[in-house]
Amino acid sequence: MIAVRSLALVLVAASSLAGQIPESEFAARRDSLARRIDSGVVIAFGGRTPVTDFGTFHQLPAFHYLTNFDEPDAAMVMVVRGGKGTTTLFITPAEPRSAFYYGWRPDSAAIRRIHNLNARSFSSLAAVTDSLAAAGLPFHTIDDFEDADFSRADSLTRGRVFVRALASRHPGLAVSSAQSAVDELRARKSAGELALLRRAAEISSEGHRAALLAPLPSHEYELQAVLEYNFTRLGGSRPAYGSIVGSGLNGTQLHYMKDRGVTKPGDVVVMDAAAEYEGYAADITRTIPVSGTFTKEQRAIYQLVRDAQAAAERNSKPGMLASAAQDSSVVVRTKGLAALGLVESETATFDPPWQANCDRAPMACRQANFWMIHGISHGLGLAVHDPAQFSFGDRTFKIGDAFTIEPGIYISTRMLDALPDTPKNRAFIAKVKPMVAKYENTGVRIEDDYVITERGLERISSAPREIAEIEALMKKRPRTVVP
Repeated sequence: MIAVRSLALVLVAASSLAGQIPESEFAARRDSLARRIDSGVVIAFGGRTPVTDFGTFHQLPAFHYLTNFDEPDAAMVMVVRGGKGTTTLFITPAEPRSAFYYGWRPDSAAIRRIHNLNARSFSSLAAVTDSLAAAGLPFHTIDDFEDADFSRADSLTRGRVFVRALASRHPGLAVSSAQSAVDELRARKSAGELALLRRAAEISSEGHRAALLAPLPSHEYELQAVLEYNFTRLGGSRPAYGSIVGSGLNGTQLHYMKDRGVTKPGDVVVMDAAAEYEGYAADITRTIPVSGTFTKEQRAIYQLVRDAQAAAERNSKPGMLASAAQDSSVVVRTKGLAALGLVESETATFDPPWQANCDRAPMACRQANFWMIHGISHGLGLAVHDPAQFSFGDRTFKIGDAFTIEPGIYISTRMLDALPDTPKNRAFIAKVKPMVAKYENTGVRIEDDYVITERGLERISSAPREIAEIEALMKKRPRTVVP
């Protein structure tokens, strides 16, 4: 185990090893997309200028992936013929007065010099696309959402509105989505991307070590502050997502982000927080005891989750089905929950409080799944939930995959209160409620980051995760000084 101070020095020294991805790689990405498209016009929109002074601009992941142009109010048009594309950026210069506040944006000459791309004024975009549409070329769109998790709820992005208007002016225009093609390209991480992901994971791991060494907290935000301070201190550009620091009951809410609650000795705290580095997101979760020592009940749940993570790791190898990792973690947790008396049996079912087809997907209605509601993995990259190769094709892990393994178990009587009143649920509640009280408000999630290389599976997050490691490090916390 590297000491905190020496690890920080290692991270600083390693910064030059995880630098910018070269422009040639962005050009190669556009070439790969052009070969998949074969012919037509690819159109993509970047992010808009923030409408408040309370946040910096961050480019949309797909737009950055293809252009490396990280200024607002831009669009990309790539005309593809015979699998070869010619790309033009349409840019919006900063107004002179605004530029004194927020900085000048690169002009067409700078874009040609830096990105080797042609550039035109954004105001000419409609005329150019009208001309291309009139020539009979099909259009292929790339969605301009910030996060794919919420794309279905967003039908009014600037890109969608623009393309809809373009199609209305050109009846019969063929418009299709190139989103899946871009997602498949993004799913396989290059060596440069893996270097940035490793750096993000190293920074994030250091933040979690620092949280373990922080003085006994009174509130969740004290741990949030330690985590995010260390992300920034070591070069992270921002938290990769809203930091989740939930103590006690709050730790049983999967995406709890208020981080304002009281932390009481006897509770465990779920800390799901990580840094973004040069646009690439890590994602790490640790669950720690406020007092520094797990209770017997907390140890039982924690070890069960850790064993489930280890089972998934053993089944996350090149060529293996991603479903095998998920299934193995479920089996471990199901057997453990049954042994602890938190389900009636390994195969017992319940009536969910959400829509579920228990005939077609019986696992969704297993009592054990009620205590482990979410899946265990997602891709990592320019988005914290990035495309991964195991989400396409044969659904197997492949070299170039970057992803998480994050099993969890969450126990609270509040969850039982949410169940619909049915005979099956009444029997379930009557059977397990005494044991739920024993493990009340215990949420445990352990999440690490992984990549697959020619050598196989590699865990790139190194924050302590074994019970003995966590307790040993927390014993080194400074004593709190009462004024």
